[in-house]
Amino acid sequence: MTEKQTDYGRFVVGEKMELFAEAVKLAVAAKAASTSDQFTWAFTGGSTPQAWYTWAAETGAIPADVMATTHFTVSDERCVPLSSDENNFGNAERKLLAPLGVPVEHRHPWPVAMDPVPAAAAYRETMALINGPQKAYDVCFLGMGDDAHTASFFPGSALLEDDGGELFAAIDTPQKGWRLTITPTGLRTCQLIVVMALGAGKAAALKRVFQGDDSLLDAPSKILETCGDRVVWLVDEAAAAELS
Repeated sequence: MTEKQTDYGRFVVGEKMELFAEAVKLAVAAKAASTSDQFTWAFTGGSTPQAWYTWAAETGAIPADVMATTHFTVSDERCVPLSSDENNFGNAERKLLAPLGVPVEHRHPWPVAMDPVPAAAAYRETMALINGPQKAYDVCFLGMGDDAHTASFFPGSALLEDDGGELFAAIDTPQKGWRLTITPTGLRTCQLIVVMALGAGKAAALKRVFQGDDSLLDAPSKILETCGDRVVWLVDEAAAAELS
């Protein structure tokens, strides 16, 4: 693997399996360094995280004591039932948390059975009981879409301009409906943010974020510059191909 420091965080380029292992290493190190009474780790949605879940479950890559003592959630969520293949937490639970026997009381899905705004408020209360009101998560995994979105910050999102100082929010996104998500304020409270961007389909978006002239509203992953000192990007050669 190779790496360099950027305004958006540490940028690591490697092969898929190396990057999967590095993601675990980073999270486990963050837990070891944490002084929190409770430790929270938020996963994210998309095909790469699902492949990572399968790999982690099959290889036993995450130490058993970490799985047993960590509180798990997801950084953003679609307003669909937990049983849906489109539910981010549901996928994490089915592919990783349940197979590895994570205690049910350490699994924290967004309350998608509620309407979005009260669901965000209820989730905010749940996480405050675990972390206190000033921290979203200890470790936050994110992805990046080919439109340069991350979490549920899509191009033009009002959250990028004003999130009201909340750590979590419900947002009605154009063409995608309501989403539940960590906010920019919430990201800035996390101890560690790990962004996995793999495959040639991410190359143009990475170019826009790191070297393009796009505004924040046009390339939402640029929000990570506001907390770059705690961000690590895990990127394969195909995704990094357009960067100079």
